[in-house]
Amino acid sequence: MTTLLHTTISTQAQARPDSVALVHGNERMTYGELERASNQLAATLQRHGCRRGDRVCLLMPKSITAIGAILGTLKADCAYVPLDPSSPASRLARVIAQSECRLLLCAGHVASTLTDLAVSLPSVAVGWLGEGPAPDVPLPIAFTLAECRTHTGDSLDYRNTPSDPAYVMFTSGSTGVPKGVVITHDNVAHFLQWALPYFGTGPDDHISGHPPLHFDLSVFDIFGTLSAGAALHLVPPELNLFPHKVAEFIRRAELTQWFSVPSLLNYMAKFDVVKHDDFPSLRRILWCGEVFPTSGLMYWMQRLPRVQFTNLYGPTEATIASSYYTILSCPERLDAEIPIGLPCGGEELLVLDEMLNPVPPGVVGNLYIRGAGLSPGYWKEPEKTEAAFVAHPEHPGERLYKTGDLARKGADGLVYFHGRSDTQIKSRGYRIELGEIEAAVNALPSLRESAVVAISTEGFEGMMICCAYVVQRGQDVDPVLLRKDLSKTLPAYMLPALWEAMERLPRNASGKVDRPWIKEYFYSKKAPQRNVT
Repeated sequence: MTTLLHTTISTQAQARPDSVALVHGNERMTYGELERASNQLAATLQRHGCRRGDRVCLLMPKSITAIGAILGTLKADCAYVPLDPSSPASRLARVIAQSECRLLLCAGHVASTLTDLAVSLPSVAVGWLGEGPAPDVPLPIAFTLAECRTHTGDSLDYRNTPSDPAYVMFTSGSTGVPKGVVITHDNVAHFLQWALPYFGTGPDDHISGHPPLHFDLSVFDIFGTLSAGAALHLVPPELNLFPHKVAEFIRRAELTQWFSVPSLLNYMAKFDVVKHDDFPSLRRILWCGEVFPTSGLMYWMQRLPRVQFTNLYGPTEATIASSYYTILSCPERLDAEIPIGLPCGGEELLVLDEMLNPVPPGVVGNLYIRGAGLSPGYWKEPEKTEAAFVAHPEHPGERLYKTGDLARKGADGLVYFHGRSDTQIKSRGYRIELGEIEAAVNALPSLRESAVVAISTEGFEGMMICCAYVVQRGQDVDPVLLRKDLSKTLPAYMLPALWEAMERLPRNASGKVDRPWIKEYFYSKKAPQRNVT
């Protein structure tokens, strides 16, 4: 039987109130302190009109305050909507408007963003959770942290049920508009019921909190750690540019578990920052979100032979991860294929043809997921939900999620990933629709047309985004300025790194833009001077 996510954390707070729950730099928060602060916020949210089913958006950097805000939102019977503070205000405004949020919880250096948001969302109410007075912004301030602290901190009665939404995670949309994936308490709880026993997570663990809060891997970090009574160590995002500092963080925090996208692990391998038998406290390394190059995996396994290495696979729509594979021994060849493995508890992976019939072992087909992790669908997007979540051909009343990935089942019974079947990519762990980027590029007035593609790279990003474009007649365009203009509508991780001006875009026999030709062109033109960052 599943429960609400925050009640399992409250149980830990009762059992070990003085144990450290959260660590961020020199800041610490115990389970007792986290319970009190989140209860105070929940009471404040309810006082200001938040009711069961409401959405509360979070605009703040990853921090102890942000984790408390997530729990307080859930305790107010609401669903949290994490926002990327580094995104342009125009994109944030679309997400806030789509989610129809009741309140916008804010902290950190977001005053200029709030000022920009006020242009299109002048009536959105702000709950300021930063220390000190709220910034002077042209938005209504509903309450501040000072008001939260006037509440007793006693626990509340909850009206939510496990089938109610816990969060709505907005991902890149192929039409240029982000789409919100709804995930319930039940969805997350089912994954944790498998994951915590499998990994042996317990109160003595010190676990990394590496992904940003608007990336669904953070859900496992937060609720997996706190449900087990362990300590969550939030990794400052600025460390990503300095692999030796990430290594030092793991040592200093005495982490027992590291979980991230593999591009960072591969980046650390490229800079050779891991010593033999390094990180004496580390027991397991997990990754998810993209393919881990075998060369990078071999580097890590050769240096840390006592550590457990597990590959997790799963889209946001299926809640954190749907399959796993723990590598039993270090691969011997650079071309060794690492499977995505077996389904997690309560999940099933199906490799089907276009008619939803199973394909034989060894044959590549479309990968579908069935099971307890499937999202109810996209927030107020019934047509997109119907297209992505299809009826199971053999089990009436059950659904399958079409991942858009290609896969095969091996003779060993394991599932192997074979890439994307559409224009969606993974770069730096982010799921990105190239169509959203292309829509934004084509909206630039100085360009006549463009095509956005991605090419594989050995660098940190995993996939490099490239843009071929045709300039409007009479315009003189610099790629640096194009990138600057595009940064007003897209976050940094979605900006093309390689740009190429063309007299016209190549077409294939059917008259469509010849994207394979463009990809090959960029593969041959990966010169440093073309890399615009």
